[in-house]
Amino acid sequence: MSQRYRITRAMQEKDNAANTISLEECKQYFASQPDFTYTSLFTVTGATSMSIEGDFFMWSCGDTKIPFRHYQGDIYVSGTNEAVIPKMLEIASELEADVLEG
Repeated sequence: MSQRYRITRAMQEKDNAANTISLEECKQYFASQPDFTYTSLFTVTGATSMSIEGDFFMWSCGDTKIPFRHYQGDIYVSGTNEAVIPKMLEIASELEADVLEG
C-alpha cells in the first residue's frame, strides 16, 4: 500500500488565517522546473483506464511520470516511488511549506 503525502501551509498561520498554496503560485513554480509539465487531465492506464480531472504537475522521473496534484490549497503526491521523497521535500522547502503524511 502506498503512502500519500501533502505539501501544505496549513500548520502555519499568517495574520490569524491559514496560508494556502495557490494554483497560480504552483503554476509559476512548476513552470520554472524543467522536469515538470502541467495537465488538467490525468489518465491512469492498466487493465482498465481512468481519467481524473484536476490540476496536475507531472514530474518526469526517468521513464516514469509522477503526478503532484494541487487540490484546495495543498499539493498531494503518492510515495510509491522512493525518488518522490527528496523531490517532495525540495518542493516544500521552495514553497515554504510543510510535508504531512495522509
